[in-house]
Amino acid sequence: MKVQIHPSWEFALRKEFESAYFHELTAIVKTEYKETLCYPSAPLIFSAFNCCPVDQVKVVLLGQDPYHGDGQADGLCFSVPEGITHPPSLINIFKEIQTDLHLPYPKSGNLVRWAHQGVLLLNATLTVQAHQPGSHQKKGWEQFTDSVIRYLSAQHTHLVFMLWGGYAKQKSKFIDTSKHLVLTSGHPSPLSANRGYWFGNKHFSKCNAYLARQGKKEIQW
Repeated sequence: MKVQIHPSWEFALRKEFESAYFHELTAIVKTEYKETLCYPSAPLIFSAFNCCPVDQVKVVLLGQDPYHGDGQADGLCFSVPEGITHPPSLINIFKEIQTDLHLPYPKSGNLVRWAHQGVLLLNATLTVQAHQPGSHQKKGWEQFTDSVIRYLSAQHTHLVFMLWGGYAKQKSKFIDTSKHLVLTSGHPSPLSANRGYWFGNKHFSKCNAYLARQGKKEIQW
């Protein structure tokens, strides 16, 4: 499969695209998309990379799966297209931004505005079968996205990694904490947030303060 991905990432991840596991993954994904309804649509699978070239990454925000509901997944973690009702986790993200940065609650759940500022909105698994959460896990996507995290940790300096929830926190082992900031907290899902593990983490102000100290432009959340 010819991967539709930004040339900067195509070069950076060329070893992954040439690997046996990725060819196997490609075959699985092709079959899934042919035989079942899957999300996001095929042209959007690598949207996180296409919206944020490798040399522009400042922040890595890690999700787990794409949304599996109709019309929700746009290839960016936690993001939904214009006009789509905000899912519960996204609502809680926006609420934390409200209190942390004293900003109004946004009308749009489309987070491409973050991606264009250098936020890589990366799901660990890039595809999912409709209405079947976790259906494309353990097929090879995690190996690919773990390699992305390793690459960014090794090749960049002074990135901010936002790891929310137990699954995302496991990825910290791929990150060199001596040269990057890793922010961890509970997941913004209602189950975690309502137990007090999300609200008040102030990740958005902490991220911007770190970027400013490194002489980088802050993210307009």
